[in-house]
Amino acid sequence: MKYWCPLAWLPSRVASGVLVSEVDGVITSVGSATDPGDAIVLPGLVFPGFANAHSHAFHRALRGRTHGDGGTFWTWREKMYDLADRLDPDSYYLLARAVYAEMALAGITCVGEFHYLHHAPGGARYRDPNAMGHALIAAAQDAGIRITLLDTCYLAGGIDQPVSLTQQRFSDGDVFAWAARVAELRPASHARIGAAIHSVRAVPRAALPVVAGFDGPVHVHLSEQPAENDACLSAYGRTPTELLADAGALGERLTAVHATHLTASDVSLLGSSRTGACFCPTTEADLADGIGPARELVDAGSPLSLGSDQHAVIDMLLEARAVEHGERLRTGQRGRFTVSELVAAMTAHTALGWPEAGRIEVGAPADLVAVRLDTVRTAGSLPEQAVLAATASDVDTVVVGGRVVVRGGGHALGDIGPLLAEAIG
Repeated sequence: MKYWCPLAWLPSRVASGVLVSEVDGVITSVGSATDPGDAIVLPGLVFPGFANAHSHAFHRALRGRTHGDGGTFWTWREKMYDLADRLDPDSYYLLARAVYAEMALAGITCVGEFHYLHHAPGGARYRDPNAMGHALIAAAQDAGIRITLLDTCYLAGGIDQPVSLTQQRFSDGDVFAWAARVAELRPASHARIGAAIHSVRAVPRAALPVVAGFDGPVHVHLSEQPAENDACLSAYGRTPTELLADAGALGERLTAVHATHLTASDVSLLGSSRTGACFCPTTEADLADGIGPARELVDAGSPLSLGSDQHAVIDMLLEARAVEHGERLRTGQRGRFTVSELVAAMTAHTALGWPEAGRIEVGAPADLVAVRLDTVRTAGSLPEQAVLAATASDVDTVVVGGRVVVRGGGHALGDIGPLLAEAIG
């Protein structure tokens, strides 16, 4: 299949008249062409597929229900727990399929699903111990995107605290039971398996090296709330970052999600070890988490990725813009990140264990996202600055592994709004 791009975001520049050829979902050539010929025309500016590096799919059901009543992260969490108690593998599949289809509409071609809703209410095991994870993998396939299932270890309700009744759904009892269950998960053509440390609150110090030793990408919620830092300092005399360093967890395979409340030493530890940082600005704003030191982390050596987390919105263009805007609010300076750096964060598939993706070049997956430049939001924008003007509503066509999943702003599954409404209802 051939695709013609009037403008394309290539690794080195924005180029005009780009012809992309693919075979079996892999790009085989990237060349110049003044007209499309018999190729499929992708309108506007074509980006590599976007990577959503941090997702809790079931949180999407809380959108529009938890934002207007004040409270804190901790009171929001109680509503999230109530939702978690309502899901089973069948209902989770339906919800996740619709959520992942919404992601496809936003140009997301791969999602990192931070998955901790493992078991039945009360902690009972399903006949298939990975039924909930398999539901997510199937949902991603049917929605037409790739997934990295970050199977999450969650063993405690807080440092030295037992899990609550709801949290029993999240827990395998001990780290070795978690590891044995995860070992039964199998990758697929559209799915890879990773691991996650839920947080230093939920995984005891002795268990951290076991999870960190997983052979694949590993993610962790890190220093999202000051209360987490305080509890860790009180229990261990170490910041969460220092505790992970002691456990040998830091490094290129690890991505620290949020990384909001860090000391200068934490930033140095993360950067010098090339530990990734995943910012989720719309969630961090909605939950009043704070604004993390994105520029300092990147300058120290941490690759940046982005996630939509609780899905208050699903829009990687907005997440990228919010990183820069957060920096401007935090420092009083503009242009803290270049547009190229923001695009790199939007397309950071390496954080999800797909290092071959995220670029329009030979050998990469044929993942293409066409963003229109003639809408009320983008008309008149310079292509090089379209990221600072466009939203997910401007995504016209999405190709995932050579398959057209979104065309003319519509998903192959049909109207996704009713699917979401039905699943949430």
